[in-house]
Amino acid sequence: MLRSTLAQQGTPIYSVAWGPDSEKILYTSGKQLIIKPLQANAKILQWKAHDGIILKVDWNSVNDLILSAGEDCKYKVWDSYGRLLYSSQSHEYPITSVAWALDGELFAVGSFHTLRLCDKTGWSYALEKPNTGSLFNIAWSIDGTQIAGACGNGHVIFAHVVEQRWVWKNYEITLTKRRTMEVRNVLNDAVDLLEFRDRVIKASLNYEHLVVSTSLQCYIFSTKNWNTPLIFDLKEGTVSLILQAERHFLLVDGGGIYLYSYEGRLISSPKFPGMRTDILNAQTISLSNDTLAVRDKSDEKVIYLFETSSGKPLGDGKPLSHKTEILEIALDQKGLTNERKIVFIDKNRDLYITSVKRFGKEQKIIKIGTMVHTLAWNDTCNILGGVQDERFTVWYYPNAVYVDKELLPKTLFEKDASEFSKNPQIVSFVGSQITIRRADGSLIHMNISPYPAILHEYVSSSKWEDAIRLCRFVKDQTLWACLAAMAVASKDMDTAEIAYASIGEIDKVKYIGSIKDLPSKESKLAHILLFSGNIQDAEMLLLQAGLIYQAIQVNINLYNWERALELAMKHKTHVDTVLAYRQKFLDDFGKKETNQRFLQNAEGLEVNWDKIKAKIELEIAKERERAAATPAVRASITIQH
Repeated sequence: MLRSTLAQQGTPIYSVAWGPDSEKILYTSGKQLIIKPLQANAKILQWKAHDGIILKVDWNSVNDLILSAGEDCKYKVWDSYGRLLYSSQSHEYPITSVAWALDGELFAVGSFHTLRLCDKTGWSYALEKPNTGSLFNIAWSIDGTQIAGACGNGHVIFAHVVEQRWVWKNYEITLTKRRTMEVRNVLNDAVDLLEFRDRVIKASLNYEHLVVSTSLQCYIFSTKNWNTPLIFDLKEGTVSLILQAERHFLLVDGGGIYLYSYEGRLISSPKFPGMRTDILNAQTISLSNDTLAVRDKSDEKVIYLFETSSGKPLGDGKPLSHKTEILEIALDQKGLTNERKIVFIDKNRDLYITSVKRFGKEQKIIKIGTMVHTLAWNDTCNILGGVQDERFTVWYYPNAVYVDKELLPKTLFEKDASEFSKNPQIVSFVGSQITIRRADGSLIHMNISPYPAILHEYVSSSKWEDAIRLCRFVKDQTLWACLAAMAVASKDMDTAEIAYASIGEIDKVKYIGSIKDLPSKESKLAHILLFSGNIQDAEMLLLQAGLIYQAIQVNINLYNWERALELAMKHKTHVDTVLAYRQKFLDDFGKKETNQRFLQNAEGLEVNWDKIKAKIELEIAKERERAAATPAVRASITIQH
């Protein structure tokens, strides 16, 4: 039974493909490509894609990219908005077939006597010249390791993907045959051969471990010993993704997400409603030692966060929501669990950072970059690398945005990125070396300064003297700015004072000096919170400590008049103080009171400054007495950024 006719036109439709969510179709019309949503009255997207008739299209559900091939002898890669990402050189003959591997990392191209294997960004890995006539159709196996092609001479051609390479520090691993890997240590040229019972499907090399999945088993090798791997059987078989963190790794297959320790023990298997593991890739799932983040496919504005140890949702169980669709996510790898951060790139290519631990109040999502094409966290400390708008950028201390926003630009390292060409991708960020793959497939290795990583190490061990010594030795303003932010985040105001002085922030030095003179620990902590812009937290801390006047005075100093009056009335104290300061403020600017609440409370009240000053002095004396009576125990509170 004919259910519906989706399109009718005067030219033949040579190829058609479903969209990733099965709500759109892509089809050809001469030299045009057309994306038609299945809903009635929805907008159709149409553009001229080739100079000749388009013969073949394919649309991948994992990376959302479109392939097209035509009689103009070119193949092209497009995004789902019809923007051209890659166009090949002209071949000798028309391109008759193109097909994505299921995981979206590779695609195959067929032409007359030609079979080509390409990366998702378009550049070519390999070219074969089989004697087959034209290849009219190509199909990938479900595990993405082999292809079958329908040949013009009546044959079927089979091909296997080999020579894949994985590199980490001084190790280089190559898949030489379907079931054999060669491990080369470039320091001493030692070579080991790893033999497997079944064909290798996926592998990952990081954090001193090689994880290999075959069609039936998973092998875990340590870089210290290649001879005795840990082996366990797989439940589903076809692993589509392996991600590694320092303490554990993650396998994704058609059945779910599984976290394993490097001893081969299953730790957890996180789940969320409507989870589709078949379309997860390295951009939409991220793993750290304590946290797993997954971007939802059904609502691309949502990120689900899980504890790795239990597989349960983090904090209050609510996912992280953003105002626009999210393209790529990445968790930082080091530091304390309660300081874990996640960065993500949205549809507008803006880069945001937010805290992962979420209890009660909504976390601030702060923008730290624009037009960001690719990013990666460092493996040894929380330094972030990325390419934004023709500039290669390293955020030496992204957390500075929560401590002192004005410091963030001073903690960046920037370099012209025009040498990387269009759409570069960061392959790895290990130690002080960043590896970037250009659009033509070539690799560029870049070294950044090793000093910020050393500074991170000193600060995490609370070696403040060593940190100051390092900054004095390097004499770099960027490093001093990082130290200033780190010191404020750790509440070490002595170091912060030295660091701010070194970058010429005199106003902040004076404010830090005034914090040191405060009588009680609670007041000092509250003013450190104020320094970082956390006004509500500062007020709450003072109120919990019973320092009502100080909480009122903070609001007066910030001109939060209504809140100051509200606190004074609620606690039945210092109402006259608030009204006196308000009146002085209005007199200074030659204004009259118009706020009804202040007019009502001021009726019949005379402002006596001598009396008010005496009350304030009494409050300060009380605080000093209290601070002297309290044992010198560091007031410790958990502050949520």
